[in-house]
Amino acid sequence: MNEITVSAKTLDDAITEASIQLGVASDQMEYDVIEKGSAGFLGIGSRQAVIKARIKVVKEEPKPEVKEVFHHTIKEEPKKEKKEYKKEVKKEVKKEVKQEVKKEIHEEVHEEKKSLEVATVTEETKKICEAFLMDVLKAMGMEEVEITSEVDEDGALSIEMKGANMGILIGKRGQTLDSLQYLTNRVANKSQEGYVRVKLDTEDYRRRRKETLENLASRIAYKVKRTRRPVSLEPMNPYERRIIHSALQGDDRVSTHSEGEEPYRRVVVTPNRR
Repeated sequence: MNEITVSAKTLDDAITEASIQLGVASDQMEYDVIEKGSAGFLGIGSRQAVIKARIKVVKEEPKPEVKEVFHHTIKEEPKKEKKEYKKEVKKEVKKEVKQEVKKEIHEEVHEEKKSLEVATVTEETKKICEAFLMDVLKAMGMEEVEITSEVDEDGALSIEMKGANMGILIGKRGQTLDSLQYLTNRVANKSQEGYVRVKLDTEDYRRRRKETLENLASRIAYKVKRTRRPVSLEPMNPYERRIIHSALQGDDRVSTHSEGEEPYRRVVVTPNRR
């Protein structure tokens, strides 16, 4: 497949869909934006984002001259030593994978425990967070934005922002919205004792992104089960990685773990042995 044309509700969704169809992570493909897409006004006049995508062509490097020497050296090794070496490598790989899975589970349990220990949000904290966001929005030249906040069923301070051109606040794959949410969390937790959790959203982005990631997880799992080969997803933040883990935890034919360091940490989906 040399090049494909993909359309979706947003540019981010189109990129994700293209990476699924091509079977590679987004950083392993290149694309041209044909149409950025538009949400329109109240859904009227909306246009889908359209891209043309293709897998990056990687030039093969010339084989090193020392190949014959290396091959000769391997031939001279006793068969017993080669077997023992392979066993050691397999043992080490299994050990690393187990440690990584344990670490991932610990992170998820820690986050779940933390979310259960949220403090009661005070009215003063609400006002401080709203005032902070208004100051930031004014600095960004977005003064006509309506902010509403309430404490949701999980005890978190849920803040919704409405206005024109809110795509600016979302940013690429929600990075701008996540950064603003992080800063608002810091402000909230300096305002009162105990842990306060803040959720920031606009244009129902969180729900739409969750659905996109769950669909992505389902399609990747199908590919892994069909090809019997692991697939590495694009880098994601901890919240989005947990969505992938959660979406596939009930599938006994695949397993998931995370690799890499922040902010390039990514989920890897692998087939289970039958």
